[in-house]
Amino acid sequence: MSTGFSYEVKHVCKQSGARLGVLHTPHGDIQTPIYMPVGTSACVKAMTSREMEEIGTQILLSNTYHLHLRPGENLIRQAGGLHRFMDWHKPILTDSGGFQVFSLAGIRKIREEGVTFQSHLDGSRQFISPEVSMDIQEALGSDIAMAFDVCTAYPCDWKTAKENMERTHRWAERCKAHHTREDQALFGIVQGAFFEDLRIESAKALRDMDFIGYGIGGLSVGEPKPMMYEMLEKIQPYMPETKPRYLMGVGSPDCLIEGVIRGIDMFDCVLATRVARNGSVFTSRGRVVIKNGKYREDFGPLDPTCDCYACTHFSRAYIRHLFNAKEITAGRLASIHNLRFLLRMMEEIRQAIAEDRLLDYRKEFYERYDLTKNF
Repeated sequence: MSTGFSYEVKHVCKQSGARLGVLHTPHGDIQTPIYMPVGTSACVKAMTSREMEEIGTQILLSNTYHLHLRPGENLIRQAGGLHRFMDWHKPILTDSGGFQVFSLAGIRKIREEGVTFQSHLDGSRQFISPEVSMDIQEALGSDIAMAFDVCTAYPCDWKTAKENMERTHRWAERCKAHHTREDQALFGIVQGAFFEDLRIESAKALRDMDFIGYGIGGLSVGEPKPMMYEMLEKIQPYMPETKPRYLMGVGSPDCLIEGVIRGIDMFDCVLATRVARNGSVFTSRGRVVIKNGKYREDFGPLDPTCDCYACTHFSRAYIRHLFNAKEITAGRLASIHNLRFLLRMMEEIRQAIAEDRLLDYRKEFYERYDLTKNF
């Protein structure tokens, strides 16, 4: 049994039912709901660990699949574990590698014992099973490890979704039986694609296995957002109230709000840094394409409401210039801003929950944030 982990609900919003909580881990407490920046290869792209702490990051996510292939979990263990390797002193969550294997549809084969696939780096033959995933994550030394699961594509038929869900359950049992590291929490993952009966069945089955926390996988894989929200609503009554709930791979501003209202405590997504590198930034009125010519003589900040380093020191005109000059600093400043925007948004959401006004906060958000276009 893992030690040093517990989750407590501090307050439930009277207006929305959303939860304000604290997840206690050996590397510190996590105030929830929380957005986790993604450091795929032990680094959030364009950012240093010190910068991540300065913008208010509570927990990072790193990728089991990528770290297994390069530099390898044994080297990271020799370095003293992932925290020391990347000089990060707060909690880390590692995903299981299941989603990355799922994305390799053309070069992998799933069997009951595990998944055989080709490395995207050199084409070498690789194998990950529930037991191998546990071994890799224990060697990395993350605070939270995820069970190895089978992610189902959208759209899919009911029979395929059920087969993948049942295999995910069997693999979850194998992960739990194999996992031994007491200073690492293990989360199970709810699957079931977009079928209400399967999602409820999966939530019940994983609940009965009594994991420390629960991921919700297989959403945000191309389906319309209302469909994702519907699935969250269907399974919410069957998720343990005393355990953290993690919606995997979701991180747009609107989805963060909608997820929290539907009982989610933890989120992650690469969207913030991916769009930043391509010249798009989140603002209080919607996404801005800072490379557009309209910002050539705009000497205001990316977002006048933002307190990040980019907004308090540089103008839109300057950052646009950096992108057009192909300076590396452009992507760094945009990344600092986008990450801080989401982290600050989660701070505001936690405050709104504490003050029992989250639905009012959502209304105010949609009144100013245009989801239909980029500026």
